Amino acid sequence: MSPSTEHRENRELASEIKFVIPEPLAEQISLWASERLKPDPHSAPELGDGYHTTSLYFDTEQFDVFAKRGSYGRSKYRIRRYGANEVVFLERKLKTRELVSKRRAIVRLEELQALETGSTEADWKARWFQQRLAVRRLKPVCQIGYRRSARVAATEFGPIRLTMDRELRALPISGLGFVDGTGMLLLDKEVILEMKYAVTMPLLFKLMVEEFALAPRAISKYRTAVGGLSLAKPAGGEPQAPQACPQTTLCPTS
Repeated sequence: MSPSTEHRENRELASEIKFVIPEPLAEQISLWASERLKPDPHSAPELGDGYHTTSLYFDTEQFDVFAKRGSYGRSKYRIRRYGANEVVFLERKLKTRELVSKRRAIVRLEELQALETGSTEADWKARWFQQRLAVRRLKPVCQIGYRRSARVAATEFGPIRLTMDRELRALPISGLGFVDGTGMLLLDKEVILEMKYAVTMPLLFKLMVEEFALAPRAISKYRTAVGGLSLAKPAGGEPQAPQACPQTTLCPTS
């Protein structure tokens, strides 16, 4: 589940549960997790066992992805960059029956313009991404960046991963290129905590939820960014306040 060196085009289905927590609680959980989980092998100790992530997100002129219209509500297309790396990841994130899968291609940073010009060879490994953008009429909408800390472990059911995303920022874009600058701060004193696992929630995560009284909350970085930048308005008015799940139930999120 480590993003930095995952070169397979298709990634296995996984479950994801998200929480939005205050920074003081995030610090407590970080300490708790450091005693039970290993740092992501590709993280930097000077960044709190983390790394910087920047992504370009795509949508239609009518913001169908943001509004979750039809099949647009089940998939997101983005280009992700870790730190100042000269390679980027072209990704489709697809959610089916509360399970998440990803398809990705890795290209050099300078190859991004080929997505617009179409002047690539037929066997270009990112051809599928280029074709999907064209068929679905997707264009770059915004750039989202944040600082992520990550911890991992191996279980009998497969790898598990705990991430915390801080300092979520966004800015509008119109082209295929990463823009220098921090953008608008969207989450300051709150942290997005995410648990990723296969098959069934591991006991470790269940203990964490119980000990810190965590209540799952559906949150999308992309939708938060589009709303914060006033690029589009949610259908049906303002989003409702998140509802806490019963203590005995963990509600999957989108």
